[in-house]
Amino acid sequence: MNRHAAAPAEAIPDAIRADVETLWRYHDMGHELRPCDVGIGLGSHDLGVAVIATRLFHEGLFPRIVFTGANAPTTVERFPRGEAVHYREYAIEQGVPAEAILVEPRATNTAQNLEYSRKLLTERQISVHSVLIMSRPYQQRRAYATCRLMWPEVDVVCASNRLELDDYVSSIGDPRRVVDMLVGDTQRIEVYAERGFAIPQEMPDEVQAAFERLVAAGYTSRLI
Repeated sequence: MNRHAAAPAEAIPDAIRADVETLWRYHDMGHELRPCDVGIGLGSHDLGVAVIATRLFHEGLFPRIVFTGANAPTTVERFPRGEAVHYREYAIEQGVPAEAILVEPRATNTAQNLEYSRKLLTERQISVHSVLIMSRPYQQRRAYATCRLMWPEVDVVCASNRLELDDYVSSIGDPRRVVDMLVGDTQRIEVYAERGFAIPQEMPDEVQAAFERLVAAGYTSRLI
């Protein structure tokens, strides 16, 4: 018996898996990727944002990246110098030229991510007609809805690091955190539209029902 074998990774509990998968699919916009004027990587606890931004830059999807994000209670330990700064460091390590990266280090929410990135690009006199927004997988729909309200004149495409649900959970290492975040982002689709922070998005009945069951099961730490 190998006493030093790694403990098996935690997984999504079987009792909630179907509902979690329903929310996971809902937040994936399924956009077909195409070249854009700029890529915008939204700060979070997920280094996968920098991973996909780096890959798509090397694939020629955009000539410039804006990494945007300060810190939040969920990110300060992992990215003590700030989310955008750590993303930039990763991208440079992976061969993205430093001059192709802009850093916006102040934003603490999605609306600020986009507002401050837009302002930075305007200050640099960079003309933008299309943006490729990269985020956590379950932030895609909210990022899209926010951008369509705040920056309606640009064509927007959304993308995330392509991982299956179980692989994503393994990369984060905390199933409960992932489910809590999924539930929180689902709530924000409707709440933020009602508050005028984003355009409304259709929410199918099966998504609403899955959300309500997960709330009833106690996945509530990220609710507003």
